[in-house]
Amino acid sequence: MYLASMKTLMKILIRTAQPSRRASCATILGIESSCDDTGAAVVNEAKEILGEALHSQKQLHIDFGGIIPPFARELHRKHLPAVVDSALSAARMTVSDVDAIAVTVKPGKHDAWKEIELKMKFPFLVLLVSGGHCILALVRGVTSFSILGSTLDDSPGEALDKSARRMKLRNLPELSMLSGGEAIEKLAQQGDPSAFQFPFPLGRARDCNFSFSGLKFYLLKTIRRLEEKQKVEGDQLVPELADLCASFQFTVMKHLCTRVQRGMGFLDLNDLMPKNERTLVVSGGVASNNFLRSALERVCNEYNYKLVCPPPRLCTDNGVMIAWNGVEKWIIGCDITHEFDSIVPEGRCVNKTTHVFELLWERN
Repeated sequence: MYLASMKTLMKILIRTAQPSRRASCATILGIESSCDDTGAAVVNEAKEILGEALHSQKQLHIDFGGIIPPFARELHRKHLPAVVDSALSAARMTVSDVDAIAVTVKPGKHDAWKEIELKMKFPFLVLLVSGGHCILALVRGVTSFSILGSTLDDSPGEALDKSARRMKLRNLPELSMLSGGEAIEKLAQQGDPSAFQFPFPLGRARDCNFSFSGLKFYLLKTIRRLEEKQKVEGDQLVPELADLCASFQFTVMKHLCTRVQRGMGFLDLNDLMPKNERTLVVSGGVASNNFLRSALERVCNEYNYKLVCPPPRLCTDNGVMIAWNGVEKWIIGCDITHEFDSIVPEGRCVNKTTHVFELLWERN
């Protein structure tokens, strides 16, 4: 979290804005700075996106082989004022026209975009797959969700990015401008997913948790073995890269689908999901992966779910999802504060009702 990097700007905004009032159609400014993208958006109570702006740090972090937190923090501090100004200008507004400011303080609402295009009904299932998290949760309302499972170690995005770095995919010109996950997905199209057999994570676990560190370690060990056997040194590449990418991606996505499938069965067994109008929302950066979308579509068809995936630009961090969630909370009068210092960022998603599901897992 980089909430501290916007402290000065937020205090200026609060001083500049007029005292809070209940407007006929309130307007919320959303600010996103949780990872490597600086985003801002203006959304009103009628659920209209009035303006948005985004500054991406993607290329810098690709060049460095991953996100460097100190760099990301300084870039947020540098670009946040201009991004906010651009979003307000696009909305033809000033900060004095804003009724409230919503900021990122923790993960968990990447699915807030859903109502932009669809009128969704609670409850629904959400899978958050990103570079920082892997969470399967039952969403009951704007502020009510219960975690069915989460990663025990690495996130899928982290595993993909670090594996791509170790395979030196950036040395291929056609992949040099892509993130690790994008590079693996593209090269995997040329490979055989059955060429390498990766150990399947948590094969005997009866819950819906995830694990990716073992897969990553096995891939790194495989690459090292191939490099030693073929005497590959420096920036040279092993010839099996396409097959490695295809096999690794297949196992990662199969693991995700298997745990989602188990979660759906668990919800059915405990009557926690209606028989009709079932929805799985997939969000986070890894949700852009078309192989994953296709695989989850098959799972959803088996369990009578509708699969909802955001457009790629909303899979990664953006101001729209924060402003949208701010509007939802404004409407029900939830989590509204007038004291900036009372805002406490959380680096991980914490769910107070998880113990209920742990008891159900034991019973089933």
